[in-house]
Amino acid sequence: MAKKRLVSGMRTTGSLHLGHLEGTLKNWVALQEKYECFFFAAVWHAFTDRLKIDNLPEVIDEMIVDWLSVGIDPEKSVIMRQSSMLEHAELAVILSNMTPLGWLERCPTFKDDVRDDEARSTVSLGKLMYPVLMTADIACYNAEVVPVGRDQLPHLELSREIIRRFNGNYGDILKEPEAILSSVPMLLGIDKRKMSKSYNNSIELRETPASLKDKIQQMITDPQRVRRNDPGDPEVCTVYAYHKIYTPDRLEELGAGCRSAAIGCRDCKNILFERINAMLEPIRQRREEIKARPGYIADVLAAGEKRAHEVAGETMHSVRKAMGFLY
Repeated sequence: MAKKRLVSGMRTTGSLHLGHLEGTLKNWVALQEKYECFFFAAVWHAFTDRLKIDNLPEVIDEMIVDWLSVGIDPEKSVIMRQSSMLEHAELAVILSNMTPLGWLERCPTFKDDVRDDEARSTVSLGKLMYPVLMTADIACYNAEVVPVGRDQLPHLELSREIIRRFNGNYGDILKEPEAILSSVPMLLGIDKRKMSKSYNNSIELRETPASLKDKIQQMITDPQRVRRNDPGDPEVCTVYAYHKIYTPDRLEELGAGCRSAAIGCRDCKNILFERINAMLEPIRQRREEIKARPGYIADVLAAGEKRAHEVAGETMHSVRKAMGFLY
């Protein structure tokens, strides 16, 4: 029986970190065994809140290297750049004419970005149109499933509404995608803020052992634990939050050791370093192997985009025919 088709993308906004790994990439690796997966570098989406991305080709290539390093397999999944797929742009223009402005203004992320008049005067049309382009990204491949976190469900439901409106006028051309709910572990940055490259608080997938150790040593622990023999509260400690993900087999021991001061913060950080470093080592090795193959990323993208054009081309032929664009 044919596998259901799945589409997902990631914005090209810089090097990837543990938040990307835990929130998206591990899920993608598992899903590619069950679904026909189309994974794309969401280049246009990255420009909705910035005017320029320096060294964009290199940023894209480095992201693809990270994908492959963690286990995305070009033999199992289609890997592509959104900016190379003009079918996405064409379908987004078509769907924009069928999407009421009110639908877009009620989108949760847009409302968050225009909380005052000053923000409204600077937010881009692309930001408002983000859900329409997202719908086109999905509908171009008639994806049947899309992996999302629970907080992203409103965005997918808006895509389904847009597709229903199109189909209501032109017939059942585009498929309504269903959500695959994923549990996304919450990883804060080393300073307890949201993990972000702009905050310089992220642990990146390409950390060396030395840089990884340095960042883990900078992690904020319980501020009440001033001296080594002060008991602490692990639930307010960033390090312990990471242990919940990377050291679940020692969680009870580490929690008890923190509360009784049997384990010092530096010891706790060293244990975390050993576990994350061991997890990142095979990723580092695969990255070096990939980078030792000149032209490999270009070949992966060429093959993926050839397949993507075939599928998206069929969809757009049906769309154009239904709308009377084929003369």
